[in-house]
Formats: sequence, structure tokens, C-alpha cells
Amino acid sequence: MQNYSNIQKFLHDFVFSKKIINKSLFELEKIIYLKNIHIKNQSHVFISGLPRSGTTGLLNFLFSLDEYASLTYNNMPFVLSPNFSKLFNKKNIVKKERLHGDGINFDNNSPEALDETFFDNNEEFIKNELVNYIQLILLSNKKTKYLSKNNLNYKRIDIIQSILPNSIFLIPIREPLQHANSLLNQHLRFIQLQKEDDFIRRYMNYLRHNEFGLNHKPWNNPIHFNDLSNINYWLEQWNLFYEFIFNKFQSYENCYFVVYEELNNPNYVDKILKKINLEKDKSINLQFFKNLNKKELNIVYDKNIFDKSQLLYQNFLQSN
Repeated sequence: MQNYSNIQKFLHDFVFSKKIINKSLFELEKIIYLKNIHIKNQSHVFISGLPRSGTTGLLNFLFSLDEYASLTYNNMPFVLSPNFSKLFNKKNIVKKERLHGDGINFDNNSPEALDETFFDNNEEFIKNELVNYIQLILLSNKKTKYLSKNNLNYKRIDIIQSILPNSIFLIPIREPLQHANSLLNQHLRFIQLQKEDDFIRRYMNYLRHNEFGLNHKPWNNPIHFNDLSNINYWLEQWNLFYEFIFNKFQSYENCYFVVYEELNNPNYVDKILKKINLEKDKSINLQFFKNLNKKELNIVYDKNIFDKSQLLYQNFLQSN
């Protein structure tokens, strides 16, 4: 979204502000490109959870193994028509650091969380069209398995697995204080970025990326802490989010909790690959998990919400 030309900004504003455009192209794409390929029994992978928990690192790592198809920046803004979107000539983006300032670089071919445009529809549409949509993405990439990172898909795990029963869900978990501090810092960072360039705010709204910034939406209604500039708000959100995740999904055989702090451990990553039915390869590169070191934090926080979060975090570690 940074360094977009005025024409590119206009195109994104026009396409995303009129939902009928992407939906109409989706219907047309089905007529032209859709083939009846068997995808229901494949081990598609869905990464979902709070941002700043390693979801993008996991996405980039798994995508680099060349086993999966994902939506990429090349599909913007026509994210419901992955085959049509390839027909548009796009200026190559030289790999550069994303706006988060976290050392993660991207270019046109990088995977991204773009399928919320599809999922941001009613349940009937999702049930009727999910297989078609994934088929189109797979056909455009000549792959048989789909890889998605969507921080909101934890809400739809039951629906997705009812349609694609062999799908696997990876839900990263990160030490709560470190995680809450990262969320707070990104929120403040994106407030400033969006004030300087309103297109960044609009772009994130179009993709339903409301985790940070001026249009932030909480994952759960705050109970005791409402100040978004205070660490306790983000700690409480962490606790409410992962309390639901633990209680809901700990018994699901196809849901795996992924410990953020272990992602630079080759043996741990090997276990994850086995869970998603991939064998370890000598070419596996853990560069995507190189910045996982804990920071020294000098933060004043509410002891009750901190202790509650730490206890929940330990429950995740013991269940892993």
C-alpha cells in the first residue's frame, strides 16, 4: 500500500468500495476457469490467531516450501478472481520491509492475508462457494493444496472443516506480555501512519485488517480496560481471545497450537511439518523466524490480568 501511485489508489478505492465488482468478476471467472478438481480431501492449511504471534512468519515459511497456493499481492485488488488478476500487468515491487517495521520483507509474489474479502459474506455464500474459490486459486497456481493466513478465521473453523474435513488449523500462541507490548506498539505505529496517509487506513479497512490504527476493532468487548494506549487493554484482549481459543479448540484433532518462541527451533518446526503431513527437507530455511528474541520490558501492568494471562499461557505450553 505504500508508494502506490494515484491511479493505483483510485483503482483500489473503486474496486473495494463497490463489492459488486469483485463478486461479478468471481462469477465470470467461475464460468471461464473453473474445473471440477477434487480438493475436499486435501490437507489445506489455515493459519489464524492474534496478529503479532508469528502468523506472517508461518505463512511465508510454509509458502516457501512450494507445496501450497496462496493469494499474493499480485492478486490485488481483484482478490476474488485469482486467474483474471494475473492478466493485469503489474509493476514489479522490489523486496522491501512492510509497514510494520518488523524486518519482514515482501514483493508482488509474497503471500498475504487477502481472503477475508471472500469470507466477509454471509454463511450461505461461504458454504456454497468456498470450494469453488479455493479451486480457482489452486488452478491459477497449479497446486493441489491451499494455504491461508487470516486472523479472523478462528471464527469459522467449524464451517471450514465441515466443507474441507481434512483441513489443518495452526493457531500461534505467544508469551502474553511480549505479545501485548507488540500489539500496543503496532497500534500506535499505524495510528501515526494512517494520519500521515489516509489511503493506508482505507486499504486496511477494505481488507478488514482492523487490528491496529484509527479503525481498530477489539476481538472481544473490553471488561476492565478500555484505554487502547495502555498495555492492560492489550493484555486483557490477549486473555479473552486465547481463553476462548483454548476452551473451544483444545480438543480438536485438526487444530494445533504453535508456540511462537519455539519457531526458531528446527526440531519444533519439524514437528509442525509432520502435523500438516509434510516431510522435512534439507532445503528448509528458518530465516522467517529470525527475530523472535524477547525484549527487555519495563512496563507497569495490572497484576491480576497479567497473572491470569500467564496461567493461560502455561496451559497452552503444557498442551503442546
